[in-house]
Amino acid sequence: MSLLAPISQQDHDTARIANVTARMIRACHDYGRLESDVELVCVSKGFSADAILPVLEAGQRIFGENRVQEAAQKWPKLRGKFPDLKLHLIGPLQSNKAADAVALFDVIQTVDRPKIAMAIADAIAKNGQAPRLFIQVNTAQESQKAGVAPPDLGALLAFCRDEAKLNIEGLMCIPPHDQLASPHFAFLAKLAAEFGLRDLSMGMSEDFELAIQLGATYVRIGSAIFGTRRRNG
Repeated sequence: MSLLAPISQQDHDTARIANVTARMIRACHDYGRLESDVELVCVSKGFSADAILPVLEAGQRIFGENRVQEAAQKWPKLRGKFPDLKLHLIGPLQSNKAADAVALFDVIQTVDRPKIAMAIADAIAKNGQAPRLFIQVNTAQESQKAGVAPPDLGALLAFCRDEAKLNIEGLMCIPPHDQLASPHFAFLAKLAAEFGLRDLSMGMSEDFELAIQLGATYVRIGSAIFGTRRRNG
């Protein structure tokens, strides 16, 4: 029988986060970016609080969730233990969930139409706290995917700023899985520059180094950190 102690889940998570962080740092150095320019959003959608806890204990503090209801079930208790964590909504938002999203999330990355912008504005007025906001751009104009079409971005941004009185800080995109990601990342960066927006949320486990090369300030990484652990629900 081996005398070696079993490797804990926290050790696995620490190793994965260290690996991803090292790759992010290397990409920043390779492409002339500052390490501080790019933040890691650990995508915890579909994972239980018990599965997330070791990642928090390993030091990760920024997480991304797709669904407001799922996030509301697991994050308030975790936030009680780790009050410095930051939670990003990276999935589509329905207007009837806007108030819950504003109360729960520090960043909403998926503003994509005027109705959502107004629902968020109303929730901010009632709640008294304002999450940071990004617009999701459907760079390939896929009919099944959320996000504003690129030709409509200017009008939506103007509506958010002038009508809803929202401060939009950046753009987010999810390239088609069957296409090269680099043209979509480059296009999003071009749009951000055109409209004077600093932040870019783009890049996932399989392409985040490329996203860093093309200007990402947030990369959304799930499987490279959580691995193939059994999901919740």
